[in-house]
Amino acid sequence: MGASGRGNGHGDVFAARGLSVSFGGLTALQDVSVRVGGGEVLGVIGPNGAGKTTLFNVICGFVRPRAGTIEWQGETLGRVRPNHLARLGIARTLQGLGLFRELTVLENVMAGSRRFQRSGPASSLLGLPRSLRDEGELRERALKALSELGCEELAGRLPETLPYAMQKRVALARALAGEPRLLLLDEPAGGLGGEDLPELQAVIDRLRGSMAVILVEHRMDLVMAACDRVTVLDFGRVIADGDPGSIVRDPAVLEAYLGSEPEGAA
Repeated sequence: MGASGRGNGHGDVFAARGLSVSFGGLTALQDVSVRVGGGEVLGVIGPNGAGKTTLFNVICGFVRPRAGTIEWQGETLGRVRPNHLARLGIARTLQGLGLFRELTVLENVMAGSRRFQRSGPASSLLGLPRSLRDEGELRERALKALSELGCEELAGRLPETLPYAMQKRVALARALAGEPRLLLLDEPAGGLGGEDLPELQAVIDRLRGSMAVILVEHRMDLVMAACDRVTVLDFGRVIADGDPGSIVRDPAVLEAYLGSEPEGAA
């Protein structure tokens, strides 16, 4: 997962264009467009209720927009289905952990690499050679993902026996085991202490260059340090898009977060 500098400019891997979503009389997204290029880390920020979670849910197929299109690797997708994401090369971490309590760390991470499994359920039940080879390959992928995050020694542990920060790392390893081209990080700093943020930022830096990343996060210090570009939502609309330096000086962004336009802003 070696990095190759900020934003390698390989063109858009993913783009959402003109998304609009309504729930009853409430407009959650209105004409929202976002894009992320190969090797780029895009931050999506905004106050509570801005539409960030709805955007992720549209991308993952949990919510159908009433208008707009999703483009993946230059082609427009029809209806996105959650169970097809891994096959496409898209992985998402959750605001919570979403780990299986009864499975070991290794087994949890192996679940993230199932798109590479070639044998069917019958082969697994019968213990056929192809199934055994599959399991061995999935195990190696899972161990590699754990190793890249520095937690391979936890492979035999149950998630609930680990500190929360380590459980978050296991959840990220599960997403990486599928070798995605697009990784959706949904508030990865949630529940972490300030002492854990530098390590999380270092992980995101290592991902840069090997995949596109969309990061939804409330911790502005992490967003500003880790992202190449930032898109800002407010009341379901995009109010700003640009590099972190320009975003923190944007009057519309300051107004959205502070509730009033800063003195002297144009």
